[in-house]
Amino acid sequence: MRIHAIVTAICLCVSVPAIAQDKATIQSLNDKFAQAFNAGDAAGVAALYTEEAVILPPGAEMTKGRTAIQAFWEGAAKQLGNGKLTTIEVKPLGSDRALEIGTLSFRTKASQPQEVTGKYVVVWEKVGSDWKIATDIWNTNK
Repeated sequence: MRIHAIVTAICLCVSVPAIAQDKATIQSLNDKFAQAFNAGDAAGVAALYTEEAVILPPGAEMTKGRTAIQAFWEGAAKQLGNGKLTTIEVKPLGSDRALEIGTLSFRTKASQPQEVTGKYVVVWEKVGSDWKIATDIWNTNK
């Protein structure tokens, strides 16, 4: 019984850093996403998605595939800038997938710019040694 408790405690301690490391990795990828988006590099943004990824934007049709996703982000970059993504939580879904919950903020490029804030859920998938976005859904707070 005592051995079982010790093994359980060790497993819990070992798994905590792995989760924290995944969160840091995901936040780093989100920073790359924002950097590419803010630079108008839709191809750079799309490269962060799997080939068969799906995005589910608010008020728009579902978009599937890296090429279509690139076109979506090209259009979005004409209307929005100053993007920032903040990872709140990452939950492992096995060894090759993770669920991320986060917040977003952008600024419109209108004559009177407005801040747009919201939240998102992303399913990340390990492709080779890289994490890629497989499913991306978000909405605004207003």
